[in-house]
Amino acid sequence: MSVDAQAATDRLMRFLAVEGVTGKEAAIGRELAAALRESGVPADAIRLDDANARIPVPTETGNLIVDLPGRGAMHNQPRIMFMTHMDTVPLCAGAKPKRSGRKIVNEAKTALGGDNRAGCGVLVTLAAELATQKPDHPPITLLFCVREESGLWGARHVKTEELGSPVMAFNYDGGSASNVTIGAVGADRWQVEIFGRASHAGVAPERGISATMILGLALADLKAGGWFGKVVKGKRQGTSNVGPVTGGEGRPAGDATNVVTDYVHVRGESRSHDRTFFKEITKACKAAFEKAASRVKNSDGKAGRVKFKAETDYYPFRMKESLPVVKRAVAAVSGIGATPSIRAANGGLDANWMVRHGVPTVTFGAGQNEVHTIDEWINLDEYDRACALAVQLATMR
Repeated sequence: MSVDAQAATDRLMRFLAVEGVTGKEAAIGRELAAALRESGVPADAIRLDDANARIPVPTETGNLIVDLPGRGAMHNQPRIMFMTHMDTVPLCAGAKPKRSGRKIVNEAKTALGGDNRAGCGVLVTLAAELATQKPDHPPITLLFCVREESGLWGARHVKTEELGSPVMAFNYDGGSASNVTIGAVGADRWQVEIFGRASHAGVAPERGISATMILGLALADLKAGGWFGKVVKGKRQGTSNVGPVTGGEGRPAGDATNVVTDYVHVRGESRSHDRTFFKEITKACKAAFEKAASRVKNSDGKAGRVKFKAETDYYPFRMKESLPVVKRAVAAVSGIGATPSIRAANGGLDANWMVRHGVPTVTFGAGQNEVHTIDEWINLDEYDRACALAVQLATMR
């Protein structure tokens, strides 16, 4: 089946023009629903769930879910699902998409938002082509998730019973349409509060307990022990990183140079494809901060203390290549004349949670390049292939 490439590109440009950073997806959700109706999807087949009511951070709207009944000889086959996320990173605010040959670039000094407006374009194009060409296909669910970029929250909190019990799913995110991603890392997101004691740094520094020094010693210990950055312990590998270091609630870490810093708040992460190793990395981080706190004492012999909290953002997975969803993905990529490249991702995907929910999910790209940077651009040839691949996946027997 051919795909109307011009209409697909027009949709993509339309979606790129709508701002919808993570947690603020109401406007893009309305635009997607309107485009789906214009493409021939009945209004009563389009709905929002209440996942935003369960997400623990402010989220304007729920996941967008679309039900497409099966057609023809395949109408009673098991349901399959296509999914993507409709949020962008905050850096995309104010983007101005522009076509430049076979690319879409950005006229503003922001990220473009191809991650993941390209995925949105693919799913709406799939719905449009099925409505226009009317091929035989099984029942299909389309799922547009919220808050992927800030923790995979939409996929995490979707109620699987509202998806129609799909037997497999195909997720569109970044990269090439021929990338058959069948696994991804798991990650802990952790935070540590470091409590010291304030004192005048010029008059009586010995009476203070420096929270900053505790942080420095902890990081030095992690680095020396091989637990920071790329972590390799025998055959096991992972990563760790420290992100924001603040005084909490937007305050700087420390009030002045002449005051011993009494409080520092640190956020970090641990990742690995090994389902137990990323937990070991987190454990090593906790131990390093606790050890550092015990080492920093004032003249009265009192030491600092830390409060360490960790939460699993998502769990690692690696599907077997013999699974029906992987076989279908590989056959479909070959069916559009491309060469499938089976791989695992080093970042989290909505697929992490769908697999956790019991829905085996393969992820493809849709032409997104240099995502999360001001150099982001979309390869329209790859985007066209991604649209053709979706139709192939939906209609192959």
